[in-house]
Amino acid sequence: MPKPDLYARSVFINCPFSSDYQPIFRAILFAVYACSYRPRCTLEVSDSSENRLDKIEDIIRESKFGIHDISFMSIDAATKLPRFNMSFELGLFLAAKKFGAGRQKRKIALILDQSGYRYRSALSDISGQDISFHEADPRRAIREVRDWLDTCQGGAYSLLGGEHIADQYQKFCEHLPKASAGIPLNPDQLTYADICRAIEAWLKDNA
Repeated sequence: MPKPDLYARSVFINCPFSSDYQPIFRAILFAVYACSYRPRCTLEVSDSSENRLDKIEDIIRESKFGIHDISFMSIDAATKLPRFNMSFELGLFLAAKKFGAGRQKRKIALILDQSGYRYRSALSDISGQDISFHEADPRRAIREVRDWLDTCQGGAYSLLGGEHIADQYQKFCEHLPKASAGIPLNPDQLTYADICRAIEAWLKDNA
């Protein structure tokens, strides 16, 4: 039996993993699952023997879609330096589409920022791109991801509405502490894999 083509359903999530970004990250993750796509990010496998850049390149190669949040462009309070990881990985994704062969040419990206047109000053080379804004609001982030994926899937059918998915996400968040305690897991110390399993289980039970 042939293996399913995971490339066409895989979404590379390129965003910060810091604690203050977690509400947006989890909302994006939930939206991708709720739209029946497959999220991919560097947190999915922890392997100290693997080069981090190699891992990023592999995930980009295996993903048709990419969500890139460049909102964390401010100066880090501790290091007094900006963080370039997200813009660097966005560049890798765009380069894969530009210079890759075959299905790599069909890559599709969603670029997110927090608000306004800050990126025109911090990352002016992408001024010609369509940028969406989440305003640091998980519900807005969910709507942006849903609407983008709905456009990408070709109009054969409509995905669940953004407001509906946002309401689902709110219920999931309310349910998560109790579900974690039942395993038992500390809801404040969940890994990426824990969150993914919890989202998949909740969506299955609340389809």
